[in-house]
Amino acid sequence: MSATHERDLRTGASLWAHGRGLGVPTRPLTRAISVDVAVVGAGISGAFMAHGLANDFSVAVLDRRPPLMGSTIASTALLQWEIDLPLVELGRKIGSANARRAYARSRSAVDHLTDIVRQERIPCGLKPSRTLYLAGDEHGFRALEAEAEARGAMGLESVFIPAETLRTDYGIDRTGAILSDGSARADPARLAAGLLRRAQKSGAHVFSPVEVMQAVSDPDGVTLVTDAGHAVRAKTVVFCCGYEFPEGVPTPGAKVISTWALATKPRTPCPAWLREMLVWEASDPYLYFRMARDGRLVVGGEDEHSPTAHTSIPKLKTKADRIARKLKALLPMVEFEIDHAWAGAFGESATGLPSIGPVPGVDHAFAVMGFGGNGITYSVIASEIVGAAIRGRADPDADLYRP
Repeated sequence: MSATHERDLRTGASLWAHGRGLGVPTRPLTRAISVDVAVVGAGISGAFMAHGLANDFSVAVLDRRPPLMGSTIASTALLQWEIDLPLVELGRKIGSANARRAYARSRSAVDHLTDIVRQERIPCGLKPSRTLYLAGDEHGFRALEAEAEARGAMGLESVFIPAETLRTDYGIDRTGAILSDGSARADPARLAAGLLRRAQKSGAHVFSPVEVMQAVSDPDGVTLVTDAGHAVRAKTVVFCCGYEFPEGVPTPGAKVISTWALATKPRTPCPAWLREMLVWEASDPYLYFRMARDGRLVVGGEDEHSPTAHTSIPKLKTKADRIARKLKALLPMVEFEIDHAWAGAFGESATGLPSIGPVPGVDHAFAVMGFGGNGITYSVIASEIVGAAIRGRADPDADLYRP
């Protein structure tokens, strides 16, 4: 790993913050409005929600920040169907049948995401990927063998890779790994921006900056009181607030923690297999990485159980160095320089599953909280489940994600 001068390192700047194609037209809220659906949050969850509803309903998206500038801009965008808790372990928590349903739904969501991007021609660098899940201090090779067998039994594309093959084919010294197909990677900010623009073409409006101060429901809908001094009246409201939990929404077993990420300089020389692979490990905290289209390595990890630690600039530098050392230890053949380092909030749940469902005590309101390492995949699932409910239909998997 080459030395990186502090003046050259874009500390605190997400890799995605200054990319092309991020423009989303917004407007101030200058008068009271009435719509079918109000979506609170203009990040990736709100973007999928607005996109999924705008063809059939009048939609207003509200955000106190500019679009994309919450947790979306801090994402490393590993679009995985694999859940933070392995299938076998998740089965112990929610039952084997439910765990299989959760994994199958996650797998189909990645396919749905890919279909949306292709049909809408959203330029976000989407690329199909395989994943390599490495044995670590949380789950060793025997657990991964059992996991691969359980996944294979339900038709998921996963095979166990023994230590010798892992060293020979990938140059990685671990006791084993699971190789899986069916995931993807993309630029999360351009993806969210593209979805919002497509929703706008279908009639949706994005209002920013507008902060929702209160939600008051009645038998016919919800009135949102805003800091703009103008109310938003909606038949249904959907809170897509990332890891900022709406007041009054129960989140049992969930917590907000801090996470860190870095990106190397473009055209980092890497083994050919990395061009199509997402890599993560069965450790706590775990390291994960992938290549971007311009040849950068995007690397993350070092999660810490503090909701505010990610705001510390000195800690950002320390965490970036630690992540870089871990990456170098795992891939000693790769020489790299850090170009960006950033941090953000991250949500965890006891099961690794998101919380998607009605808001208790507030009629006509739903909340979406995408806990776990595959938040973008969960955003797709949320748009499907909430979209079905708004249309008066029942989603067969909605019970898996109810808070």
